[in-house]
Amino acid sequence: MRDFPEAYLNKMKELLKGQYSDFLDSYGDNANQGLVVNSLKTDVKDFVAAAPFELTPVPWADDGFYYGYADRPGKHPYYDAGLYYIQEPSAMAPARLLDVKPGHKVLDLCAAPGGKAFQLAAALKNKGFLIANEIDAARVRVLGENLERMGVRNAAITRETPVRLAEVFDSYFDRILVDAPCSGEGMFRKNPEVRSMWSATLPDRCSRRQRDILKFAAQMLAPGGRMVYSTCTFSPEENEEVVDWFLKQYPDFYLVEIQGVDWFDSGLPEWIERNTELTKIFRIWPHRTKGEGHFIAVFERKPTGKAKSLPLFYKRWGLRKEYPGYKSFMEENICKEVEGPLYLHKDQLYLVPESLPDLGELRVLRPGFSLGVLRKGRFIPSHALALALKKQQVFQSIDLPGSSIEIRQYINGQTLNGFDGKGWVLVTVDGYSAGWGKLSEGLLKNHYPKGLRRLLPYSNDGDKIH
Repeated sequence: MRDFPEAYLNKMKELLKGQYSDFLDSYGDNANQGLVVNSLKTDVKDFVAAAPFELTPVPWADDGFYYGYADRPGKHPYYDAGLYYIQEPSAMAPARLLDVKPGHKVLDLCAAPGGKAFQLAAALKNKGFLIANEIDAARVRVLGENLERMGVRNAAITRETPVRLAEVFDSYFDRILVDAPCSGEGMFRKNPEVRSMWSATLPDRCSRRQRDILKFAAQMLAPGGRMVYSTCTFSPEENEEVVDWFLKQYPDFYLVEIQGVDWFDSGLPEWIERNTELTKIFRIWPHRTKGEGHFIAVFERKPTGKAKSLPLFYKRWGLRKEYPGYKSFMEENICKEVEGPLYLHKDQLYLVPESLPDLGELRVLRPGFSLGVLRKGRFIPSHALALALKKQQVFQSIDLPGSSIEIRQYINGQTLNGFDGKGWVLVTVDGYSAGWGKLSEGLLKNHYPKGLRRLLPYSNDGDKIH
């Protein structure tokens, strides 16, 4: 434990007392590795039956699995096809406890890199909408790439401060996730670099920021709505103290007591004025659960008053216009047209969720699902459109085995040959969409995005990749 800050170890020893030695011993174990199957693209049982990985169910996630330490799912073509999201197992819990249903209006306030946002979108099942917000410019781009890879169709991505969002969305959302920036103590085993960023004053500084975020999140939740606050730290200053403060400041909110979550420990009232309400919150300890450190509190707002309504985005901007290049592409290549309001911003064409509200003057990275680019009357389909389609929805497709060298060449951006046909074609891996290509004279011209191209390892047995 030489590389652990001494102040941190002393603090944990005081907090954990008799469990401290077990806690320290857990750092000698490997960090847990997990993935969430993308139900927008595949059935969980079908994926488990076909996946070339050693998978064990995560108890608190129906679509979550631990994978073997020898497995490398991030190096497999299935990753690029968006069949799963690699996620630390404890981090799978907050989105599920938010209890999102199809048709809900959902906000993920601190959404990058996108694992929890994808889970929320999957729970919506393309009904209702998700606003995924991230203030950091670099991280919001990663968020966009991940939601695109997962085939999410009903999300808008914003880059705003909580205060600016609250000005627009007062008492509006059915569900809000606040996965707050924190001191990251729960990630010390998984990511040792986080240790060097820790200081004894960091939890207090994070706590002040978390309270500021929560007060605007509370303003945006509709009466009767649910909000989840989560961190990946052990610090009471950022966990129990923040929850205790919040309940005192906002008496129309209360903690939800959730049954059947026996995998997690409860909060510790003795750390904070012996507030017995804090037994309703959840802690995940690495020495007691197969997961890294995490904290989760589930709030609901009393159903007094009505949720606010807002004008719809597509009605304000006069959407549903005809775009000849797009229409001809759809008629020639897609069996069934993608339905919904269309919005053209400069040369970018988007499909907008019908229930998406007007986003006003907010900074918007994407107002919906990117369909492609209209340029001089021609329509060039987006990678996002490819990844959201199924093989049965297009007239032409080329299926490449997940164990083949050809799918790796395709993801690396290479031209393939030996194919019949002409025009746009959906390239799939074992039947799942991977991207676009264009056929001409036996050649498959590669339209895999240059920024995403990479060299994947290949094993002769076509199965395990080490």
